[in-house]
Amino acid sequence: MNRYAACAVLCLCSALSAQPLAGVIDIHIHPDPDSTPRSIDALSLAKLARDRGLRGIVVKNHFESTAGLAWLARQHAPGIEVFGGIALNLPVGGLNPAAIENMTRMKGGYGRIVWMPTFDAENQVRAGKDPRPFVSISRAGRLLAETLAVLDVIARHKLALATGHSSAQENLLLVREARARGIDRIVLTHASLPPVAMSVDQLRQAAAQGAFVEFCHNALVGPNPSATIQDYARIIRSVGHEHCIVSSDHGRAGLSPPPDGLLTFLRALRREGFTLAEIDRMAKANPARLLGLE
Repeated sequence: MNRYAACAVLCLCSALSAQPLAGVIDIHIHPDPDSTPRSIDALSLAKLARDRGLRGIVVKNHFESTAGLAWLARQHAPGIEVFGGIALNLPVGGLNPAAIENMTRMKGGYGRIVWMPTFDAENQVRAGKDPRPFVSISRAGRLLAETLAVLDVIARHKLALATGHSSAQENLLLVREARARGIDRIVLTHASLPPVAMSVDQLRQAAAQGAFVEFCHNALVGPNPSATIQDYARIIRSVGHEHCIVSSDHGRAGLSPPPDGLLTFLRALRREGFTLAEIDRMAKANPARLLGLE
């Protein structure tokens, strides 16, 4: 390696080491306890994330509210902000306003995000050609009355709306209706990935109405990755980093611990030419705004 190449490598390494996890918020982690094998439990995760310098994490479960788990994790690991939420899948009654209301009453008030159906979303089930029950949020291009009732609860409690695994067109309907009903914290859940697969134009439409677009590291790893870092970089630049949030979506058994996955993601974005300020916006400022921490 010649002197100039060595200097370039040294500069790159220095730039990467300048992107710490201090102040970062990971809005999408799946810890134990769960009905799916996970790599780490929520209490150990909170301690690890705190020790790695993260400002906060959001623990997610497809089938149960995690607001209570967030409170418990905070007791176990003081010094980090832990939040939970609820995904409106079949085990909680689907589009069930009562389940959201109960989450808001959980001790601590750390339930901050409501995900539209994920594992049980009609779009997810139909895409997988899986003959099982599902939760619908729209029909004939219009949101159901039950969906509107859920949006009203989210608005009343000033929660954040995540679009779950809804279809691209449903996401646009959700964003428009949510904004009309006073919801000002919205995130499109890994919306560039299947089975959501929103186009860049659709992502721009949603971003123009105030929605954040989430990009998850989980999709880049494993035996069958569904995206590349180059895909992500292109879409982020097309939508605008100021409208984007990066998260790990880690917790799957066999993957690296969530903080490691997120750090790998941030370093990969740095190699793709994103500045430290741009990465900070996507990993710190925008997640904080989504959770009402500004």
